[in-house]
Amino acid sequence: MNKNNLRFWILVSIVAISGFSQGMLLPLIAVIFEKSGVPASLNGLNATALYIGILLVSPFMELPLRKYGYKPIIIVGGGLVIVSLALFPLWNAFWFWFGLRLLIGIGDHSLHFATQTWITSFSPNHKRGRNISLYGLFFGIGFATGPLMTPLVKVNESLPFIVSSLLCLVGWFFLFALKNEYPEQEVSINSFLETIKRFKHAFKYGWVAFLPPFSYGFLESSLNGIFPVYALRMNIDVASVSLVLSAFAIGSIVTQLPLGLLSDRLGRRNILITVLFLGFFCFTAASLLEHFFIGLFLSLLIAGMFVGSTFSLGISYMTDLVPKNLLPTGNLLCGIFFSMGSLSGPIIGGLFIQFFHHISFFFIISTMLLVLSITISAFGKRTFSRVEQQS
Repeated sequence: MNKNNLRFWILVSIVAISGFSQGMLLPLIAVIFEKSGVPASLNGLNATALYIGILLVSPFMELPLRKYGYKPIIIVGGGLVIVSLALFPLWNAFWFWFGLRLLIGIGDHSLHFATQTWITSFSPNHKRGRNISLYGLFFGIGFATGPLMTPLVKVNESLPFIVSSLLCLVGWFFLFALKNEYPEQEVSINSFLETIKRFKHAFKYGWVAFLPPFSYGFLESSLNGIFPVYALRMNIDVASVSLVLSAFAIGSIVTQLPLGLLSDRLGRRNILITVLFLGFFCFTAASLLEHFFIGLFLSLLIAGMFVGSTFSLGISYMTDLVPKNLLPTGNLLCGIFFSMGSLSGPIIGGLFIQFFHHISFFFIISTMLLVLSITISAFGKRTFSRVEQQS
C-alpha cells in the first residue's frame, strides 16, 4: 500500500469511529431522557448541542487549518471527543450533558472539516465522487452500528459511553502515523475579514450544493434524536427502534459507493435530484406504514439507499462548483449548513410531536425532500460528468 492510500484509509477509518460515537449518542440520550420523563421539546433541545458546537467553532476553523495544517486539527478534534465521551458517566444532568455534547460537536467538526478537506484536495476529479462516497460509506458504517449500543443501557447506563470512548482512543493513535500537509495558500490568512469574504465568494459559487448537507443534517438529527421519542410514545420497544434506525443507516451503506461512482459518470446534480425525489416517496410510505414494523423497517431501509448519500454527494457537487483555493471554505460551509439542518431537525421534530398528535412525524421529512429536489432541479448548475469529459 503506497503512502497516499495509507493516508486515505486512516482518514476514513477515523471518520467511521466518529460516526459510531455520533450514531450512538443521539438515540441513547434520547431514550435515557424519555425514560427519565424529560419533555420531547427539551429532549430535542439537548440533541441540538452537538450542532450548536459546530456552528460556534465554524467561523474560526479555516485560519488554524491553513496555518497549522490538517493533522494537528484532526488530532485536537479527536482528543476532545474522547475526553468528552469519557466524562458522560460522571454526572447524569441535563445541562452537564448539553455541555459535553457541545464539546463533542466542536471536536467532531474539527475532525470532519480537516479530513474531508484533505480528501477533496488530493482526490482527482474523476475519482472525487468515489473517494467522498467512501468517506460517507465509512461514516455510515460507524453511524449504523452506533444505535445498536442503545440496548446496553439496560446492562449499565455508563457502558455505551465507555465502549465508545475506548474505540475513539484506539483510532486516535493511528493519526500520529500521518505526515502533516497544508491546503493551497493562494489566499490571505491574516484577517478574519478575509475569511468572511471567502465565505461570501464560496457561497456565491456553490450555494445550491449546500442544500443536500442541510437536508441530511435535518434528516439525521430528527430521525435519530426525535424518532426514538415518537416511537416510544407509539409503544415501539427500544430494540425495535434501534433496528429501524440501523435499517436507514444500512441502506445508505449499500448504495453510498455506487451513487458516488454514478455521480462521477452522470453528474452530481442529476443524481441529487433523483435521490431526493425518491426519498420523498419513501418517507411518504413510512408515514402510512409506521404502525407496521416490517413496513416501517423496509421504508427506512429503502429511504437510506436513496438519501443516505446526500451529504457526500453535496460535498462532491460543491467541489465541482467552487475554485480549488476556496475548498476549505466550501467544506466549512457544508458543515455549517449540515449543522443548521441538524439544529432545526430536533427542535422542529420535538415541537411537532408535542403539538400535532394526529399527523405522522415522517411528513416533515418527506415535504423537505420534495422541496429540495425541486429547488436543485430549478437552480442547480449543471456540471460535466466523466462521460461528457471523455467525449
